[in-house]
Amino acid sequence: MTSRQSFFIDETGDTTLFGRYGKVLVGTPLVSRFFMVGRLEVIDLPALQADMQSLRVRLLADPLLKTVPSMQTEAGKTALFFHAKDDLPEVRHAVFSLLLRHELRFMAVVKDKQVLLTQVLDAMAKNTASRYKANNHELYDELIAHLFRQFHPMGGEKHVTFAVRGTKPRTYALQKVLDQVNREFDLIAGFELPHNMTVHCTYPVQNEGLQACDYLLWALQRFYERGEERYLKAMWPKFGQVIDLESGEFHEKHPLTLLSRAGVGIRVPDDIG
Repeated sequence: MTSRQSFFIDETGDTTLFGRYGKVLVGTPLVSRFFMVGRLEVIDLPALQADMQSLRVRLLADPLLKTVPSMQTEAGKTALFFHAKDDLPEVRHAVFSLLLRHELRFMAVVKDKQVLLTQVLDAMAKNTASRYKANNHELYDELIAHLFRQFHPMGGEKHVTFAVRGTKPRTYALQKVLDQVNREFDLIAGFELPHNMTVHCTYPVQNEGLQACDYLLWALQRFYERGEERYLKAMWPKFGQVIDLESGEFHEKHPLTLLSRAGVGIRVPDDIG
């Protein structure tokens, strides 16, 4: 029987660098400082799906929660799917607790937009016709390639589900990115391997795996953007590795902490030192 590996890909942050008239927005509250792409491997997908569906039913029936606006179907939020940014703290606690009970492996790639800004400005200085488009897919595809190049899954049948960015799925384009990574892997290996990789794009509201990926990305984003490490620390057992494209790699034996990241763009609270 062929083993099946299920991967779910989502992003957090934005790719915006400039506002009107070329004003730099990086470093202001109007845009994120970091852009991240995460990949979640779910070992027992049916079990995760069943547990998340059951949890949402229980939460919606909770008399202390069911009258909250975000729990109403017309709000398009928790009543339909879990999304860490929109969910109540009580809901987040329940979802994180659920995820800790499942066998998951999360990996992520982080791009510092301050570094990206410098690269873009240098390119524009060398070529005055050069323009940066915040809504293009080049940066996203670059991080996807890094993610799968560094953590190349071996053997078995692989199903990769991407969260749709914007209004249209990019199934063919993303398949091309992964095919290129596979060709590079074969070239290094010296022979062709059966990659058996199928790409699918859908919306988180339709997919519990993407909702779980969103939660782990949210924990990582809170750490990078706000210097808040309690969520990341709690969920670190589910992290395989985080690649910081500017500052190196962090493994499970070297967890991300505020002290380890001090001085590289993350706000460190005064009581941390």
